[in-house]
Order: sequence, then structure tokens, then C-alpha cells
Amino acid sequence: MTNADEATSMDAVTDLTTAPPAVEAAAAARAAGVTVRDLTAIDDFAAVCALFRDIWQTDPGSPLVTTELLRALTKAGNYLAGAVDGDRLVGACVGFFGAPADGTMHSHIAGVSSVAAGRSVGYALKLHQRAWALRRGVAAIAWTFDPLVARNAWFNLGKLGAATTEYLPNFYGGMHDVVNGGDDTDRLLVHWDLRHRTTFTGVPAHAVVALGRTADGALEPGVTAGETLLVAVPSDIEAMRAASPSRAKEWRVAVRDVLGGLLADGARVAGFDRAGWYVVTREGR
Repeated sequence: MTNADEATSMDAVTDLTTAPPAVEAAAAARAAGVTVRDLTAIDDFAAVCALFRDIWQTDPGSPLVTTELLRALTKAGNYLAGAVDGDRLVGACVGFFGAPADGTMHSHIAGVSSVAAGRSVGYALKLHQRAWALRRGVAAIAWTFDPLVARNAWFNLGKLGAATTEYLPNFYGGMHDVVNGGDDTDRLLVHWDLRHRTTFTGVPAHAVVALGRTADGALEPGVTAGETLLVAVPSDIEAMRAASPSRAKEWRVAVRDVLGGLLADGARVAGFDRAGWYVVTREGR
């Protein structure tokens, strides 16, 4: 990826170290009405497994995590934290260290119960993870997310300021749960600099639509000629999967071809607009 002049004009770097990370994390937890803490006991692990099962509505034979795995990960010094409201676990996040030479972590899975939706519990969990990692000398965290889920794109790229690094087609293979709905598990890999972040400041007026969306949510082909391109995603892909699986699959293929193709060709994602657009730059082409 490059930091060309146009990309710089669209982005602004914000230093996240003005307040101690632990202070920021504690403030986010208070604002969300939860306590975020490390999870270390067998009962905690069982609660995380049950929480993720409820969120993803997984096949009983295909759990996302197990108590045994969580025990091994935490014993080896990896990250497991939960957001607790009273005596109820309403969110959890699991991460593990990357290659020693990289000094990074991979945040494998995070989820928040629907009972705590809209309270920024996920944000509190990520700030806790950031503070935890920095205390251990880790400067960056990576994770993946479904590029079709607009709210996650905004959270990861807009609110947290993570940077997209790679498009991964059908990364996990088939997943048998309600959230993924039998769709291919394409993912965007992001890299979160824990000391600084790039804040997206808006869609430039000269941007060209590479993939558009009609008023009724259908695909609208665009053109990929231009230095700044817009790639649309559905406003609610999960509802679309339930109501029109064929249309959802069309979106999967189109975003893979357009966004995945642009990234494979050396373009970079400059940000995600809340109206549902990835803003992609391919400078000098």
C-alpha cells in the first residue's frame, strides 16, 4: 500500500495516546454499562461458548470455540476477555499472538449479545484488548470481517481506524450458522495500529462508482477506471440472505470481483462511508 498525496488528503492521523489506553478502555466500559475483564475460569469459558452459540446460532456439532481451546489459549498467555452486565456475560473477545518477529496479535472472534445491542459494548471490548496488548509490547492487532456487513465495515475502518490489507475469498470455507447463512466466507483482513489510527474524512467529489446499489438494493455495475473508486455493499446483508439468498450471492460475487480485484491489483481502501461505500484509491493508474 502507498501513502500518495490524494490518500493523505482524504485521511487524517489521530494520536490515540493522549490518554492512557487503560483509562480510555475503562471509560468506554462505563459508557457501555459493563465491566470488561480477563476470563480465566472454566465457568467463564463455558459462558463464552454459550454466548457465541447464541449469537451465531451454530450447529451443535460445529462450535466456534470450545472450553478446552479457551483453556489452552489462556494458559499459553493469550487474550480472552468478557463484558459483564451485572452477573451476565454480554460480550466476549478471543485473540492470540502472531509470529514472534511480527509483534502482533490476531483477534480471532468477538461477539456481543443482542440484549446489549446499541450500547457500544464491542467498542469497550476492543479498547480493553488494545490496552491489554500494549501492556505486553504488542503494537498492532489484525482480524478479519465479512466485507458485505456494512456496520462492521464502519466499526472497523471508521470508528477504530483499522486499515484493510487483504481480500480473502472464502477464507473459512463453509460455516454452518445462521449469521453466515451458508454464504461463502469472504473476509477482509485488517491491521490496527494501536498507537495511531487513520481517520476517514469523507467521500471526495471526484470519486467514480465502481459498483453501485439501486434504491431497492440491487447491484448496479459501474466502471473501474479512475484513481478514487466507490464500492457499495448492501445496507443489511443478513436480512438479504434471509429474504433473497440469490441476490445475496450476487452481491458476494460482485464485491469479490470488484473490491477483491482492486486490492489484488495494488489499490488500497482509504475508508468506509456510513452511506455504505468502500472508498478505494489506486493512485497513478
